[in-house]
Amino acid sequence: MNRKPWMLYTMMAFGYAFLYVPIVSVIVFSFNKSRLVTVWGGFSTEWYARLFQNEQVLAAAWRSFMIASMSATLAVIVGTAAGLALARFGRFTGRGLLSLMNSAPLVMPEVMLGLSALLLFVSMQQLIGWPTRGMTTITLAHVTFSACYVTVVVRSRLTMMDASLEEAAMDLGARPWKVFFLITLPLIAPALLAGWLLAFTLSLDDLVIASFTSGPGASTLPMLIYSKVKLGVTPEINALATLIVGLVMVAVTVAGILLHRQQKTQTR
Repeated sequence: MNRKPWMLYTMMAFGYAFLYVPIVSVIVFSFNKSRLVTVWGGFSTEWYARLFQNEQVLAAAWRSFMIASMSATLAVIVGTAAGLALARFGRFTGRGLLSLMNSAPLVMPEVMLGLSALLLFVSMQQLIGWPTRGMTTITLAHVTFSACYVTVVVRSRLTMMDASLEEAAMDLGARPWKVFFLITLPLIAPALLAGWLLAFTLSLDDLVIASFTSGPGASTLPMLIYSKVKLGVTPEINALATLIVGLVMVAVTVAGILLHRQQKTQTR
């Protein structure tokens, strides 16, 4: 007689509740009329109106999204090149060093990454006068660690992909660059999209490395929220968090639909 795994369902329910109940509470209290985030004072959208009038928060949000978009795009380019080299080029001189350099930022504390990036940028500015600490340095610092995650995703996809498709294209006379753009790139497109979304999220969420590498007037959204939280959470922060959750849900939904459509097309 088969018994229902009630214990498993119970643990799953507690696990999901632990993860999502705080998010739901933030969304609910973003519509709170009271300024106290722990006391319900009635339904109101006042804090959303105040949020869109707060130029400091909007500027930090726009800056964070720009940095995340640029760093994710550069990370996909660098990570794809590294993943392709590790998965397709066999054993070559420096392969072990490349693999080690790609794995190190994944396990290194962010404090060490931020400090090393700060020392590097300060030394470069003293030697050649570039880069000035700001959006550029934050973007470069984010690329250095997010590209490692993209490399892992792309390398795994290339390892699972049948290499005979590329070999058949080259046997038919296609040059390597044409094989990459017409055969390899479409097949690893889901991995590239997943890597871009992962790099975008890591950059948008980063606080420690951005704190080390930012300059005057270049505070990101996590830095601004952290500075405000120390003075007490306001419903404006809840409203901002609700909007970010909504954007993430839309992005994940669109990405899932695109991946599903591509999978159906490949199956046909």
